[in-house]
Order: sequence, then structure tokens, then C-alpha cells
Amino acid sequence: MVVDYILRKIVIALQLKTYSKKERNAFLTGLMGQNIIFNIMAVFTSYFMRDVLLVPAAVLTVILFAVPVFDAVTDPFMGVFVDKTKTRWGKCRPWLLVTPALVFLFVMLSFSTGVYQYGEGASMARNVGIVVFATAMYLIWGIVYMAGDIPLWGITSLMTEEESHRKKLQAYARAAAGIGAAFGLLGFPPIATAIGHHIGDERMGFIIAALIFGLLGCGTFQLVGVFCKEKISPPKADINVRENFKMAWQNKPFRQLLISGVLASPRQLLLIVAMPLVSYYFASRDPLMMMVYMALLGGGMFGGMFVAMALVPKLLARFSKKQVYNWSLILDVPPSFILFGLFLLSVSLGVPGGMTNAWILIPAALMFAVKGTCMGLFSVLQTNMISDAVDYEDYTNNRRPDGVFFSGQTFIVKVGNGICLLLYSGLSALVAFSGVNIRILQNMIDSDYAYIPREVMQRGSDFVAHTYYFANHAGEYVGGALTANNLFWFFAVMFFCVSVLPGVGAALAAIPTWKYELTEERHAEVLLALQQRRRQGEEAEEA
Repeated sequence: MVVDYILRKIVIALQLKTYSKKERNAFLTGLMGQNIIFNIMAVFTSYFMRDVLLVPAAVLTVILFAVPVFDAVTDPFMGVFVDKTKTRWGKCRPWLLVTPALVFLFVMLSFSTGVYQYGEGASMARNVGIVVFATAMYLIWGIVYMAGDIPLWGITSLMTEEESHRKKLQAYARAAAGIGAAFGLLGFPPIATAIGHHIGDERMGFIIAALIFGLLGCGTFQLVGVFCKEKISPPKADINVRENFKMAWQNKPFRQLLISGVLASPRQLLLIVAMPLVSYYFASRDPLMMMVYMALLGGGMFGGMFVAMALVPKLLARFSKKQVYNWSLILDVPPSFILFGLFLLSVSLGVPGGMTNAWILIPAALMFAVKGTCMGLFSVLQTNMISDAVDYEDYTNNRRPDGVFFSGQTFIVKVGNGICLLLYSGLSALVAFSGVNIRILQNMIDSDYAYIPREVMQRGSDFVAHTYYFANHAGEYVGGALTANNLFWFFAVMFFCVSVLPGVGAALAAIPTWKYELTEERHAEVLLALQQRRRQGEEAEEA
């Protein structure tokens, strides 16, 4: 019996179809480009709309929560459309041929929005138009991006029948995604700011940078559709949308991952709040120093992600996916609270330079690196385990819902993004870090006095910095004042969002998967049975 089982495995292994090096490299390059795009749009929502266009935080709270949640709700429908796609190129590849150009178009339209106006002379109709246009472009971009993202991840389970090859591809994919994210998040904001300073128009600087990064990202994204081919023909099952939702929810491993991913969503605040935190607290809007601190803090975090992704195959040789997944969440909690403690310590002790002081900056960078390592492990294992859930559904019900299940991954990102933007915008509105006050802070830094906000904060609540700026087309000057106490709450909100809230999310996310349903042994049995079923089906067709 054992000998027969081993012989069957050997025979099937020799017949397995898999991707070529050319296809692998095209996929990884394209995924990197797609993540460049995603992260410049993260800057659009977290910084450009609020800090450049000056859209009020209260308005953004509604927009930036409603749009991602709407996108997330429609994701499963797009997953169904992908699964129902039947062409000679497969079901994922046709979408990957079309979407990159559309993604680029709506990126550029999103950044073409005008600046919000304040004061009695401001045009209400113009402000409403700005908000409506920005919302519409962001919404359409999200739908188009989703139409490419779901098949992009879905094709990873169709490019190979070999489990070890799929694990490697998905691990490399997360590393490529991390490189793209790092390039977009760490490079785009300072370059856009530098161009804006050079031409004297910050908004135009972001538009030019979006054009450059958008062409690069979407151009490389296009490579996936051109060069990657599907090796697995999914079972011919035609079920309706309602049945797809029911099927996804009834698949217990997938359901556990979905709930865990939503609970972990506050971890995305690290990427969303990075730009304003570095710009105002660490770099004081200096493009060069923005690059330096982005490299020190963000580089440590992304470096940790890359190390983790490289370690995944070795860790999975010793531990189960469930163990690595859950412990990546638990180990993320302590550094999260340590980071916020370092900020409070620097304020209470009046440490010169605050968090930029080497004695605090170095341990803070280490904490970001630890968090990055945990996030890297989590992201790779999440993709692996969703693929396993697809296999389980294929084995159990003879349906392979790659599109529906990988739309769950997109759903997690979109809902998480909406929750994070809601939290950040809501807390910012609570401490009045919005609209006019943002422009006052910017002018405080850019004035001839060259105030450094973190040093102003250290001087105590009695210190007041006044600043005025030209606000609207009516020639009206709008003025205001910020105190050191205001600045403390601005920065406290940002540090709270990148530390405490992600730590809470990580702790909660481990609960649903602590007793994960699909064990390694069970998945190995499922894979062998599927491979044997496919060979039998191919032999029957040939006969």
C-alpha cells in the first residue's frame, strides 16, 4: 500500500506542468510594477488629498471609508466574473492584458484634482466639484485596479501544478510586491515634493511624479498578461453569484483567513501614515531628509519584510503554515507598544531632537524592522493558505474558485484600507489636524523662521506660532495659529496610528486562525488526489 502510494506520487510528479523562468520573471516584474501603482495611490489618499489639496478631514473620513468598502463589497463579484471567464488564453490572462492601461489612465485623472479653498470668498460649488471628481476617479480606479489584482494573484495557482513551485512563486511574489511597495512609498513622496519645490507648485510636482511612476508601474504590470500562461484548466463548473458567496463562506479554512485578515487591517496604518509622519515630524518637509528618514525607518521595515519572505521556505520545512502565520501576528504586538512608548518618553524627558535623537531613533528603527519581518511572514503565508483553500474547494466540490478566493485577499486589503483611513482621518479630525491647520503647519515650516515642529512641541503649550497664507480666488487671506500643545496631539495621533493600533490588530487577527482547519498532512492528501484526478481527466479526453 505504501509502495503503491509512493509510486503514484513519482509518476504524477513527472507529469506535472509548471512555469518557465521567463514566465516567472515576467510575473514578478509585473507584480512589482502593480505594487508601485498601489502605493502611489496610497499616498494620494493619505497625503495628497488631505495635505496638498487640503480636503477637510471630516469629508475625507466619509470618502476614504466609503469608497474602499464599496470596492471591497464588489470584489467578490469581480472574482465571479474572473472565474466565469473562458477563453483560449484562460480565465485570468485576458484581464491582465487589458487592465494596466486603464489603471494608468485613472491614476492620472485622480491626481488631476484641484485644490480645496477656504474663507468667505471660497466657491462652495468649486469645492463640491473637487470632492466629487476626486471621489469618482478614486472609485473608478479602485474598480479597474481590482479587475487586474484578482487575476494577478489568481494566476499564481494556475501557472503550476507543482506545490513547491507554487510556494516559491508566491514567496518571491510577496518579495517583488514588497520591492514595488518600497519603491512607490519611499521614492514617490520625496521625489514629488522635490519636484514641487523646484517648480514652486507642490500639486504639479505630485502630478509629474505620478506620470513617471505610473508609466513605470503600469508598463511593467503589462508584462504579466503578455508573457504568463495558465497551465491548469479549472473544472467546468458554472454556478451563480449567490452560490459562489455561499461556497466561499462555507469553506472553513478560507473563512478563518478572511476574518483574520480583516482583524489585522490596522497594520496597514503603517503605510498610510508614513508619509505625513516623516514629512512633518522627522524631515520638516525637506525632500532630502524625507529620503533619509524614509530609508532609515521604512527601509528597516521593508528590509525586515524581505528577510522574512526569504526565510519562509526554511521556516515551512520545520513548522506548519498555521504556526508561522499565527506567531508572525503575536510577535508583532510588543514592538508596536514599544514604539509609542519611545515617542512618549522623548516628549516627557524633553529629549533634544525627540525621536530623531540617535538613542531613540536606533531602537525605533529596530522596532520597525521587527514589525516588517512579522508583516512579511504574514503576507506570504496568507497567500499560500488561500491557495490551499482553493485546492480544498477543488477537491471537495470539484470547483476551482481562484477568482472568488483571491478576491477575498483583495477584499481584505480594501476593507483594511477603508478602516485605516477612517481611523486616521477620524482621529485627525478629533484633534483638528485638517484643512487650514495643515496649511498653517506647512507655512510654519516653510517660513523665513524655518520652525521645526517637533522642537516647537518641546517648548511647551504656551508657545504660539502664527502664520497666514493666501487661500482663495477672491484674494482673501485666511489666518490662524498653532500651539505646541496642538502639535503634540497631531504627532501623538500619527504615532498612535503606526504603533498601538497595528499592535491591537495583530493580536486580534491570531484568534480566528489559532485552530486553523486545513493541516499540512490533510493538504498533502488533497494535492495528490487532485493531481491524480487531472491526469485521469486528460487521459479520458485523449481517449
